Amino acid sequence: MRHDTAVTAAADRLWDELRGYRVEILQGRITATPHPDGAHAETLTWLTVECSKAGARQAGLEPLQAIGLWLPSGPDDYAVPDFSLVEYGFLDTHVARNCYAPHAFRLVAEVTDTDWSDVLGTKADCYGQAGIPVYLVADRRHGEVVLHTDPRGGEYRSRKHFKRGTSVPLPESIGISLELSVDRLLDGDED
Repeated sequence: MRHDTAVTAAADRLWDELRGYRVEILQGRITATPHPDGAHAETLTWLTVECSKAGARQAGLEPLQAIGLWLPSGPDDYAVPDFSLVEYGFLDTHVARNCYAPHAFRLVAEVTDTDWSDVLGTKADCYGQAGIPVYLVADRRHGEVVLHTDPRGGEYRSRKHFKRGTSVPLPESIGISLELSVDRLLDGDED
């Protein structure tokens, strides 16, 4: 199902030329973001560990970083979320370009860097259109975490904002029970 259009050809060239950058096509527009900083990496590692401790494997789920998600927002659209909680067997949902079908994803999470406007706007729209049940954003620019849930009609019906010093309870509909520290999601390190 791979599409070979001018957009995908340009994305492929960028992928080759910008080693270490994450290249995505969102609503027909190519984006390229540089590799993240250390706090970003700490947050994703911590999130992976927390999901594992909460019983992801026993629930038939797998926490993964930087896995491709095929998007219905355009003929060649795909994203590479920072973190995903996917169902076991997701490999059977391969679509194209190392991307997998949205129905295998229970949760996607992004930690903002220089791409904060895409993460808060474009990606929220794309993930809502894809019907991803939970979209979690650690918005480091604005010092808060945003939890998007209840995707219906191509958009998230619920957006809750959580400030520092609080925690984010993830909906149990993702398959595990988990509450996450806002400070840890924003800063990566415990200190």
